[in-house]
Amino acid sequence: MIDSLDFHTASRRHLLVECPDLASTMHLHQALEAAELDGVDELVPAARTVLIRFNPARTSAPVLADRIRRLEHTGTDSTEPREVTIDVHYDGEDLTEVADLLSLSTAEVITRHQRARWQVAFSGFAPGFGYLAGDDPIFNVPRRSSPRTRVPVGAVALAGEFTGVYPRASPGGWQLIGRTDATLWDLEREPPALFVPGTIVTFGEAKRESVTVADQTDVGEASAEPSSPSQQGAPAQPESSSQPGEVASAHAFTVIRPGLQLLIQDLGRPGFAAMGVSSAGAADRSALQAANRLVGNAETTAGLESFGGGTKLAINGAGVAAVTGAYAAITVTSAEGAVFRHHLGEAFSLDDGDELELGMTERGTRAYIAFRGGIETEIALGSASADTLAHLGPAPLEPDTTVALGRPESAPHLVDPARGSGHERHLPAPGETIEMSVTLGPRDDWFTSAGVETLLGQEWTVTHESDRVGLRLAGVVPLERSRTGELPSEGAATGALQVPPNGQPVLFGPDHPLTGGYPIIASVDDTDLAAQLAPGVKIRFVTDDPRQNDADHTHDSPENGH
Repeated sequence: MIDSLDFHTASRRHLLVECPDLASTMHLHQALEAAELDGVDELVPAARTVLIRFNPARTSAPVLADRIRRLEHTGTDSTEPREVTIDVHYDGEDLTEVADLLSLSTAEVITRHQRARWQVAFSGFAPGFGYLAGDDPIFNVPRRSSPRTRVPVGAVALAGEFTGVYPRASPGGWQLIGRTDATLWDLEREPPALFVPGTIVTFGEAKRESVTVADQTDVGEASAEPSSPSQQGAPAQPESSSQPGEVASAHAFTVIRPGLQLLIQDLGRPGFAAMGVSSAGAADRSALQAANRLVGNAETTAGLESFGGGTKLAINGAGVAAVTGAYAAITVTSAEGAVFRHHLGEAFSLDDGDELELGMTERGTRAYIAFRGGIETEIALGSASADTLAHLGPAPLEPDTTVALGRPESAPHLVDPARGSGHERHLPAPGETIEMSVTLGPRDDWFTSAGVETLLGQEWTVTHESDRVGLRLAGVVPLERSRTGELPSEGAATGALQVPPNGQPVLFGPDHPLTGGYPIIASVDDTDLAAQLAPGVKIRFVTDDPRQNDADHTHDSPENGH
């Protein structure tokens, strides 16, 4: 039984449930999966918490908190846990240092690592990376004081109470004790992740003649490391799990000029958090939905996300298109040289041989192009979304890439030229100030009252260090914390304002890491608007009463525990 649970509001559609220890957290996650509570869309388990994403139209944070308090679960499961054996070459660069830290010989470290019973507690940082908790208390190892810029794929490592295996090459601060040839992530496998929560993992000694697969070590680096996934830089390019290529189609477009970044996006791939995969999807979801409505598509249909504009496409076949989102000039040039200008938020026709061009964005950062019939491309985990952090989905489109389009008559709805998109809104230009509402929590109590007042009382400027992973904000006065150090890794939502030690918040975008160790002071309520904030835009955050529901910062007594 769980002795106590704490409930924290994490956003208008997220509730963070905090447990006293890792075992209780794993117990709660299993209970929530078994209960299938109405309105719960996704669970993100972590070291001491479970983040619950829910549908506000079907439930609320107070209702969920009450139902979770009353959950009954014996802690047993009728299904046998999945078991995996990993063969390891124990030749890691930090093995000797780990042995010294634990006051053991290297042979004893290896023996105890193999004898321990390891179980995947949760996933995060990258698809396929599992945080494995063991039953040998000797394994509590500090992270490296200076993280490596590159840890090779297959590295077996220790950090804190966890062991893990790097599914791809990336920066990392965990202590390396060995390496394995096992494939941790494979989209052709079901499930793609070898490690999912609950999996029992046994480590063994690899045969001497076994060699590491050389070509796997060249996988592009991730933009974050397990110990602190909030420290993102420019995202690496997605793996070509669904790479558009040269196609022969009656309806298609060829990229003449992609602009700063041109991605295929739909509404994302929710439901895979247990494998370390975030939803991703269009950064401005409402803009993509509006564009699809204009051309008669289903709102979930894949379109193009043009960052910064500057996109130019050659059109093959007749069709209908619409552009929404960021303000940019829209020009269609016919094969005969006639020039037609169109408005944002209107459907317009395309003929074979036309060139569709977007100017550079003037207000906002992301324009969305929908084609009647949609885009035809391979999918990864049920979605055509390009996730720049997880390296899933179509790669960014490059010049001369041809992408097939669905036949216009396949769209389920008629085009109504007289109907607007219903998505007209003001977007700020660099230098302008915009007001954004936020929901405080889940870790506003990690900041002084002066720190919270600073969040709400001063202007914050969007910096150039911004992408789909997150927007780095800069303020004159950094946010003052009341607690030092890092949290045990816990789930984060799109729109979260995570605060690293420098006190300058990062506003998480759709490709943010699932878990992180820096406290989240608040979450912006309008994530679509956040996706349109250009460098130089200034923000003033406002909030309603942060204690407006009784699930926020309440503490259960032991008798009400799970």
